[in-house]
Amino acid sequence: MDGRDPLVLMRVPEASAEFLSSLRTKKLSSHTIAGYDSDLRIVARLAAERDGVAMADLEVRRLTGRLIRGAFADFADDRSAASVNRAWSAWNQFLTFCVAEGMLEGNPMAAVPRPRQPAKAPKPLLGDGSASATLLERVAAGARKARDPWVERDLVVLGLALVTGMRSAELLGLTLGSIGGSAGDRRVQVVGKGGRTRSLPIEPPVEELVGRYLHSRMVRFGLASLPHSAALLVDTRNEPLRRGGLQYLVRQCYRYAGVHDRVQKGTLVHALRHEFATRLAERGASAHELMELLGHSSIVTGQAYVASTAREVRQAARGNPAYGVLDRLLDRDDDGGGGDA
Repeated sequence: MDGRDPLVLMRVPEASAEFLSSLRTKKLSSHTIAGYDSDLRIVARLAAERDGVAMADLEVRRLTGRLIRGAFADFADDRSAASVNRAWSAWNQFLTFCVAEGMLEGNPMAAVPRPRQPAKAPKPLLGDGSASATLLERVAAGARKARDPWVERDLVVLGLALVTGMRSAELLGLTLGSIGGSAGDRRVQVVGKGGRTRSLPIEPPVEELVGRYLHSRMVRFGLASLPHSAALLVDTRNEPLRRGGLQYLVRQCYRYAGVHDRVQKGTLVHALRHEFATRLAERGASAHELMELLGHSSIVTGQAYVASTAREVRQAARGNPAYGVLDRLLDRDDDGGGGDA
């Protein structure tokens, strides 16, 4: 005997349930936890099939590198690299938990290859950079047609998204108490991914926008006051705005403002976040500044905006000698010196 403590014997479903329960201290969204649960169950079922047992009987100690690698190979057959990466991360965290709880001697995920994903390119509103201005101007003019129009609310949603770059969940999580500071120096306290908070500055025009919206809300619903704990963004029944309602609102604003064709595939509310970051990068914001404002945990994502838009990069590209040749050719054509076609 080597004197080591025996492994804690537990089946995968029970261990998975304990792991998911432990995630509650991280304050993850219910959507994120549901994603973890789904990925754990699907891969566990594939591992059980390879081990020749029912999933309910699969023991944690049976999760070797070979077994998990085979299960992930089956999982990856008809799924994207992004889906495989998400499941890999869930299983890596789960098995690290199992090691800490004495169910495994080591994490076998080192034996499971992880697909490389290309860096995601920013997806701001297409065009010459004027789409966001057009969106705000036309919505302010009442372009969005609705059964119960509320221009002030629509404008504050779009305005906050465009000047802070908040994610959808961050916008929906705002309360009246999230906005603080003295006049002219207001800030919005945002709770981001993983419960991380950040403080975002807002300038007087947005302060005024929020003030007009809150006044319209009190008049609309006959309210004498609003508590600091009240949701900042609400629907036309004065209920907190939900994810589906936010998506519908923004989609309708795009449509009636005539900029729906500027929205890139796979984005909706998130296009406003990309627009925010891209326009700041064009005006010289650094990757570190963008990381702080966007609430990223790594500077890499901010670098994606800077790499494609920063003034220094454009200046360097402008030094390409081919531009000088093309200028001379174009000048020659303007003088009528072009050759036969």
